Amino acid sequence: MNSLRHPSPCPGRSDTLVVMLPGAYSRPPEFIEAGFPQAMHERGVHADVLIVDSHLGYYSDHSVLRRLRDEVVLPARAEGYRRIWLVGISLGGMGALGYAVRHGAEIDGVLALAPYLGPRRLTQQIDDAGGARAWRAAGLDANDPDASDELDRELSRTFATPESALPSVHLGYGLGDRFASAHRRFAELLPHDRVNTTPGGHDWPAWRALWQSWLDQGLLADSRCANPAPGRSAP
Repeated sequence: MNSLRHPSPCPGRSDTLVVMLPGAYSRPPEFIEAGFPQAMHERGVHADVLIVDSHLGYYSDHSVLRRLRDEVVLPARAEGYRRIWLVGISLGGMGALGYAVRHGAEIDGVLALAPYLGPRRLTQQIDDAGGARAWRAAGLDANDPDASDELDRELSRTFATPESALPSVHLGYGLGDRFASAHRRFAELLPHDRVNTTPGGHDWPAWRALWQSWLDQGLLADSRCANPAPGRSAP
Protein backbone atom coordinates (compact mmCIF):
# COMPACT_ATOMS: atom_id res chain seq x y z
CA MET A 1 0.00 0.00 0.00
CA ASN A 2 1.31 3.47 -0.85
CA SER A 3 1.57 5.75 2.15
CA LEU A 4 2.73 9.10 3.48
CA ARG A 5 4.86 9.11 6.63
CA HIS A 6 5.09 11.94 9.17
CA PRO A 7 7.65 11.22 11.89
CA SER A 8 7.20 12.63 15.36
CA PRO A 9 8.97 15.97 15.87
CA CYS A 10 9.80 15.04 19.47
CA PRO A 11 13.36 14.06 20.41
CA GLY A 12 14.06 10.32 20.34
CA ARG A 13 12.37 7.44 18.56
CA SER A 14 8.62 7.08 19.03
CA ASP A 15 7.16 3.71 20.00
CA THR A 16 3.65 4.76 18.88
CA LEU A 17 2.31 4.70 15.32
CA VAL A 18 -0.96 6.32 14.26
CA VAL A 19 -2.23 4.82 10.98
CA MET A 20 -4.72 7.05 9.16
CA LEU A 21 -7.18 5.59 6.64
CA PRO A 22 -9.02 7.94 4.23
CA GLY A 23 -12.57 7.73 2.96
CA ALA A 24 -13.65 6.20 -0.34
CA TYR A 25 -12.92 9.23 -2.49
CA SER A 26 -10.35 11.00 -0.33
CA ARG A 27 -6.63 11.21 -0.95
CA PRO A 28 -4.02 10.70 1.80
CA PRO A 29 -2.75 14.33 1.51
CA GLU A 30 -6.18 15.54 2.65
CA PHE A 31 -5.29 14.48 6.20
CA ILE A 32 -2.33 16.84 5.99
CA GLU A 33 -4.41 19.63 4.45
CA ALA A 34 -6.92 19.23 7.30
CA GLY A 35 -4.12 19.49 9.88
CA PHE A 36 -4.40 16.03 11.46
CA PRO A 37 -0.67 15.35 11.99
CA GLN A 38 -0.08 18.98 12.86
CA ALA A 39 -2.74 18.88 15.60
CA MET A 40 -0.91 15.96 17.21
CA HIS A 41 2.44 17.69 17.07
CA GLU A 42 1.05 20.95 18.46
CA ARG A 43 -0.15 19.01 21.52
CA GLY A 44 3.19 17.35 22.07
CA VAL A 45 2.05 13.86 21.07
CA HIS A 46 5.13 11.71 20.53
CA ALA A 47 3.87 9.45 17.74
CA ASP A 48 4.70 8.79 14.13
CA VAL A 49 1.93 9.06 11.54
CA LEU A 50 1.43 6.82 8.52
CA ILE A 51 -1.32 7.88 6.10
CA VAL A 52 -2.24 4.84 4.00
CA ASP A 53 -3.76 4.95 0.52
CA SER A 54 -6.36 2.29 1.39
CA HIS A 55 -8.47 3.20 -1.62
CA LEU A 56 -11.89 1.93 -2.68
CA GLY A 57 -10.42 -0.80 -4.87
CA TYR A 58 -9.09 -2.67 -1.83
CA TYR A 59 -12.57 -2.73 -0.33
CA SER A 60 -14.14 -3.78 -3.61
CA ASP A 61 -11.87 -6.82 -3.90
CA HIS A 62 -12.09 -7.54 -0.14
CA SER A 63 -8.31 -7.32 0.31
CA VAL A 64 -8.13 -4.22 2.51
CA LEU A 65 -7.81 -5.95 5.89
CA ARG A 66 -5.28 -8.48 4.62
CA ARG A 67 -3.20 -5.70 3.06
CA LEU A 68 -3.37 -3.56 6.19
CA ARG A 69 -2.21 -6.49 8.24
CA ASP A 70 0.55 -7.73 5.93
CA GLU A 71 1.82 -4.39 4.63
CA VAL A 72 1.22 -1.99 7.53
CA VAL A 73 0.49 -3.38 11.00
CA LEU A 74 2.73 -6.45 11.17
CA PRO A 75 5.73 -4.65 9.59
CA ALA A 76 5.22 -1.80 12.09
CA ARG A 77 5.35 -4.26 14.97
CA ALA A 78 8.49 -5.75 13.48
CA GLU A 79 10.01 -2.24 13.37
CA GLY A 80 9.50 -1.98 17.12
CA TYR A 81 6.29 0.02 17.53
CA ARG A 82 4.68 -0.97 20.82
CA ARG A 83 1.42 0.94 20.30
CA ILE A 84 -0.56 1.16 17.07
CA TRP A 85 -3.76 3.15 16.63
CA LEU A 86 -5.97 3.21 13.54
CA VAL A 87 -7.81 6.43 12.68
CA GLY A 88 -10.30 5.96 9.87
CA ILE A 89 -12.76 8.31 8.19
CA SER A 90 -15.98 7.17 6.48
CA LEU A 91 -15.06 4.00 4.53
CA GLY A 92 -11.68 4.14 6.27
CA GLY A 93 -13.59 4.07 9.55
CA MET A 94 -15.23 0.85 8.47
CA GLY A 95 -11.80 -0.55 7.63
CA ALA A 96 -10.45 0.43 11.06
CA LEU A 97 -13.45 -1.14 12.82
CA GLY A 98 -13.12 -4.23 10.67
CA TYR A 99 -9.49 -4.57 11.71
CA ALA A 100 -10.54 -4.29 15.36
CA VAL A 101 -13.03 -7.12 14.84
CA ARG A 102 -10.76 -9.51 12.93
CA HIS A 103 -7.29 -8.65 14.25
CA GLY A 104 -8.00 -6.63 17.39
CA ALA A 105 -5.17 -8.14 19.44
CA GLU A 106 -2.65 -6.62 17.02
CA ILE A 107 -3.63 -2.97 17.63
CA ASP A 108 -4.20 -0.78 20.67
CA GLY A 109 -7.13 1.33 19.59
CA VAL A 110 -9.39 2.70 16.89
CA LEU A 111 -10.90 6.12 16.31
CA ALA A 112 -13.65 5.83 13.70
CA LEU A 113 -14.82 9.20 12.39
CA ALA A 114 -18.22 9.07 10.66
CA PRO A 115 -17.66 5.41 9.70
CA TYR A 116 -19.57 3.79 6.87
CA LEU A 117 -21.49 0.97 8.59
CA GLY A 118 -23.08 -0.76 5.64
CA PRO A 119 -25.78 -0.18 3.05
CA ARG A 120 -29.01 1.56 3.90
CA ARG A 121 -30.86 -1.75 3.75
CA LEU A 122 -28.77 -3.12 6.62
CA THR A 123 -28.75 -0.01 8.81
CA GLN A 124 -32.53 0.30 8.37
CA GLN A 125 -32.97 -3.34 9.37
CA ILE A 126 -30.96 -2.70 12.55
CA ASP A 127 -32.93 0.47 13.27
CA ASP A 128 -36.27 -1.28 12.73
CA ALA A 129 -35.20 -4.01 15.15
CA GLY A 130 -34.50 -1.44 17.84
CA GLY A 131 -30.72 -1.54 17.68
CA ALA A 132 -27.93 -4.00 17.02
CA ARG A 133 -28.44 -6.03 20.20
CA ALA A 134 -32.12 -6.61 19.41
CA TRP A 135 -31.23 -7.26 15.77
CA ARG A 136 -28.75 -9.92 16.83
CA ALA A 137 -31.08 -11.45 19.41
CA ALA A 138 -33.78 -11.82 16.74
CA GLY A 139 -31.37 -13.73 14.51
CA LEU A 140 -31.37 -11.03 11.85
CA ASP A 141 -27.57 -10.96 11.89
CA ALA A 142 -27.43 -14.16 9.84
CA ASN A 143 -25.62 -14.03 6.55
CA ASP A 144 -27.56 -12.22 3.86
CA PRO A 145 -27.33 -14.07 0.53
CA ASP A 146 -27.79 -10.75 -1.25
CA ALA A 147 -24.95 -9.02 0.61
CA SER A 148 -21.79 -8.28 -1.35
CA ASP A 149 -19.58 -8.43 1.74
CA GLU A 150 -20.07 -9.90 5.19
CA LEU A 151 -17.88 -7.32 6.95
CA ASP A 152 -20.66 -4.80 7.56
CA ARG A 153 -22.83 -7.42 9.31
CA GLU A 154 -19.83 -8.77 11.19
CA LEU A 155 -19.15 -5.33 12.65
CA SER A 156 -22.60 -4.92 14.18
CA ARG A 157 -22.78 -8.57 15.22
CA THR A 158 -19.44 -8.44 17.05
CA PHE A 159 -19.97 -5.11 18.76
CA ALA A 160 -23.45 -6.25 19.86
CA THR A 161 -21.90 -9.24 21.65
CA PRO A 162 -20.77 -8.11 25.14
CA GLU A 163 -18.14 -10.82 25.51
CA SER A 164 -16.32 -9.85 22.31
CA ALA A 165 -12.62 -9.13 22.87
CA LEU A 166 -11.91 -5.78 21.21
CA PRO A 167 -9.30 -3.03 21.54
CA SER A 168 -10.26 0.46 22.70
CA VAL A 169 -12.75 1.77 20.11
CA HIS A 170 -13.87 5.40 19.88
CA LEU A 171 -16.56 6.89 17.65
CA GLY A 172 -17.02 10.46 16.46
CA TYR A 173 -19.55 11.91 14.03
CA GLY A 174 -21.28 15.12 13.00
CA LEU A 175 -24.86 15.55 14.16
CA GLY A 176 -25.84 16.58 10.63
CA ASP A 177 -24.01 13.68 8.98
CA ARG A 178 -26.10 11.79 6.42
CA PHE A 179 -25.19 8.57 8.26
CA ALA A 180 -25.90 10.01 11.74
CA SER A 181 -28.84 7.69 12.46
CA ALA A 182 -26.61 4.64 11.92
CA HIS A 183 -23.89 6.25 14.04
CA ARG A 184 -26.34 6.84 16.89
CA ARG A 185 -27.31 3.16 16.86
CA PHE A 186 -23.67 2.09 16.79
CA ALA A 187 -22.90 4.48 19.66
CA GLU A 188 -25.27 2.44 21.83
CA LEU A 189 -22.72 -0.39 21.70
CA LEU A 190 -19.85 1.71 23.10
CA PRO A 191 -19.15 3.30 26.50
CA HIS A 192 -20.49 6.86 26.62
CA ASP A 193 -17.04 8.34 27.16
CA ARG A 194 -15.86 6.85 23.88
CA VAL A 195 -18.44 8.67 21.76
CA ASN A 196 -18.07 12.26 20.64
CA THR A 197 -20.26 14.42 18.42
CA THR A 198 -20.01 17.85 16.84
CA PRO A 199 -22.18 20.08 14.69
CA GLY A 200 -21.63 19.53 10.99
CA GLY A 201 -22.00 16.94 8.29
CA HIS A 202 -19.99 14.31 6.45
CA ASP A 203 -16.99 16.50 5.70
CA TRP A 204 -13.58 17.62 6.89
CA PRO A 205 -14.64 20.54 9.14
CA ALA A 206 -16.57 18.14 11.39
CA TRP A 207 -13.87 15.46 11.28
CA ARG A 208 -11.15 18.00 12.10
CA ALA A 209 -13.14 19.31 15.08
CA LEU A 210 -13.70 15.76 16.37
CA TRP A 211 -10.03 14.87 15.99
CA GLN A 212 -8.91 17.97 17.86
CA SER A 213 -11.49 17.34 20.58
CA TRP A 214 -10.32 13.77 21.10
CA LEU A 215 -6.70 14.90 21.32
CA ASP A 216 -7.65 17.59 23.85
CA GLN A 217 -9.52 14.98 25.92
CA GLY A 218 -6.41 12.82 26.19
CA LEU A 219 -6.49 10.37 23.31
CA LEU A 220 -2.83 9.36 22.86
CA ALA A 221 -1.99 11.04 26.17
CA ASP A 222 0.32 8.13 26.97
CA SER A 223 2.54 9.21 24.07
CA ARG A 224 3.51 12.74 25.12
CA CYS A 225 6.94 14.19 24.51
CA ALA A 226 9.12 13.66 27.57
CA ASN A 227 11.26 16.61 26.48
CA PRO A 228 9.41 18.73 23.90
CA ALA A 229 11.50 20.15 21.09
CA PRO A 230 12.34 23.86 21.32
CA GLY A 231 9.36 26.03 20.48
CA ARG A 232 6.85 23.32 21.43
CA SER A 233 5.28 22.53 24.77
CA ALA A 234 3.24 19.56 25.87
CA PRO A 235 0.00 20.51 27.64
